[in-house]
Amino acid sequence: MALGVCELLWIKNLLSDLGFKQNETMSLYCDNTSAIAIAHNPVQHDRTKHMEIDRRFNKEKLEARIIFFPFVRSKLQLADVLTKRVLSRVFNESLFKLEMWDIHVPT
Repeated sequence: MALGVCELLWIKNLLSDLGFKQNETMSLYCDNTSAIAIAHNPVQHDRTKHMEIDRRFNKEKLEARIIFFPFVRSKLQLADVLTKRVLSRVFNESLFKLEMWDIHVPT
């Protein structure tokens, strides 16, 4: 999640340099409820010691209202078709939602 937040901040700064100002909270959709709970929880847990820096970074951005982590169900996660193997039905539905079509299909 910390890497995703860094990417969103980079895009926000790039758009700001180009003259597009955004004052709204950015959303980073996540399908892991545990990761969202850890990001929101101010208490340090034993199981999160190896990722303390990332957790603090995410918490700072949450408190500053720069980022928001809404939950999205795994089957609705459109990025999965770009990162892992999915069923052909899920693949085709995701391509339709992303508005990606095969331009070489005869009409």
